[in-house]
Parts: sequence; C-alpha cells; structure tokens
Amino acid sequence: MATGVLNLPAGKVEVNTGFLEEVARLSGQPLELCFQCQKCTSGCYLTQDGDYAPNEIVRLIQYGAREAVLQSKSIWLCTSCETCGLRCPNGIRMAEVMDTLKQMAVARGLVPAGEVSALFHELFLKEIRAIGRVQEAVLMLKFKLKTGNLWEDMDLGWRLFRRGKLPLVPRLKKNPAVRWVFERVAGQANN
Repeated sequence: MATGVLNLPAGKVEVNTGFLEEVARLSGQPLELCFQCQKCTSGCYLTQDGDYAPNEIVRLIQYGAREAVLQSKSIWLCTSCETCGLRCPNGIRMAEVMDTLKQMAVARGLVPAGEVSALFHELFLKEIRAIGRVQEAVLMLKFKLKTGNLWEDMDLGWRLFRRGKLPLVPRLKKNPAVRWVFERVAGQANN
C-alpha cells in the first residue's frame, strides 16, 4: 500500500509502508536496527559502481521505496563478500538482504537487460538439486551456452584448468541429504 511520495535524485517514488517488514521477514535481517553508521559502505568495494551505497539501500528500504530499490543497479553488483555484514555493529548481514532483493526483483520481472546473475543462480541450484554438488566445468559450460558468451573468459578457464581448479571429469556421487533440504524448503514455501 502506497502512503506517500519520496523525492530522490533519480525522481519521485511511491512509499510502501510494508516493504521494510517484507524484506526483513524474507531476509531474516533486523533492518530496523540500522542507524546509518555507514560502516557497511566504508567496506564495500562496489560502492562507486552502483547507484546506491549499502547504507542507502537500507535507508530506502526503511522509507519503503520498493521500486527504487528493486530497480537499483546496486543490488545486482553485490557479490555477497560479507565485508559489510562483518562490519555492522547491529549484525545486519547485507548479503542476505541483497539476495532477497534480487529474488524479489526477479519475481517482479525487474531484472536489468544483460544481467546474468539470476541465470547463474538458477543453473547453480539446478546442479545442486540434480546431483547434490556443483560440477564447475559443467556449470560453466551450461552458463556459457545460455548466455552465448563462450570465449570471453577462456584464458581464465585455461589457467584454472592447469592448476587443477576446474576438473573436467565430474564426481557423480549423489547426496540424498541435499534432496531432503530442497524438499523441506519447498514444503515450508507452500505453508
């Protein structure tokens, strides 16, 4: 429910009072505790590349600026390095928040053109669900075929292969415990 308008440098956005509670519930993070100390931002190496710093994302969530946050470039730049979460005096793990925001954006069809992290995430989970582990070479091949970007990282792939970090022969031992985790999460989502 929109209850007002917030004037941002990028323009006016509607304020949604339930957005903070929704993100806090889905991410499991106490976003209401953020008092804007900016320790998360001081440790984030992607701040200069995004449209909002991590503390600004939290403030926009607190204000209820759903559209501004979900359309933000910054949520897609987060690599979940956890530097921000380690620095937060209130224990807010921004990586969890950013992952939640990405999922919310995908659900609303707000993935920016050319953004491939959602595709990588989907392929990664399919690999885990299928065999209980990730076969790096298989995952990268599927990802490269889906994106059509076959040759860009070839030099890096070759270096990883030479060092034994990118095995070509997958270990196909299935892990039944992983299937149980996926079934349990699916059961909780249906409740």
